[in-house]
Amino acid sequence: MTRLYVFDLDGTLVDSLRDLSDTANELLVDCGGARLDMDAVGQMVGEGVGTLVARVFAAAGIAQPQDAVDRFLAIYATRLLNHTRPYDGIVEVLTALSSRATLAVLTNKPLAATNEILDGLGLSRFFDGASVLGGDGDVPRKPDPTGMMKICAHANVSASATMLVGDSLIDWQTARNAKTTVCLARYGFGYRQFPRDVLRGDERLIDHPLELVHPAYPAPPASRD
Repeated sequence: MTRLYVFDLDGTLVDSLRDLSDTANELLVDCGGARLDMDAVGQMVGEGVGTLVARVFAAAGIAQPQDAVDRFLAIYATRLLNHTRPYDGIVEVLTALSSRATLAVLTNKPLAATNEILDGLGLSRFFDGASVLGGDGDVPRKPDPTGMMKICAHANVSASATMLVGDSLIDWQTARNAKTTVCLARYGFGYRQFPRDVLRGDERLIDHPLELVHPAYPAPPASRD
């Protein structure tokens, strides 16, 4: 029985792709580069802002300024909630799960931006402050398991009774490293480039958030490739 659910943020709880893409493209244009396709930016998200910025400059084929990360964060701070919204069914899922388990967030996004998004979308009520860890805190970023183990210790729940819900290879690796179970959100933009050959068959796969609480939920057809 799962007693602790740990959620990734971008691509799992919220669809933030357009705001991230718009931020990246504003920075690139300011630096003399061309805009990137939104889906292309989505494939670069998941390993922290520094990695994302490096990837977008490499994809644009222009040199990255030394202050690029700071400039990205400054732009993104003005766009956090322009288009970012919870995925359909997320509020219902969190409401249902919170009645029988502890909920947490583990993301490689900076903590301040994470909290502002959770607050702005009315999701912070499902998580206590110590159960939300960002990528700029005192523990290494995912896929290092330290953040997961810290959350488990705070909740006093074993890894075997914990499930990580995420949409990317980084999330899958984190769960494996922490020895928790894993649920992969195939609806998230991080799953588009997930290497299917690494799947072991013991992962839970969902095409809609409501499948977490209603396994027979009739989700729209989705590619299994």
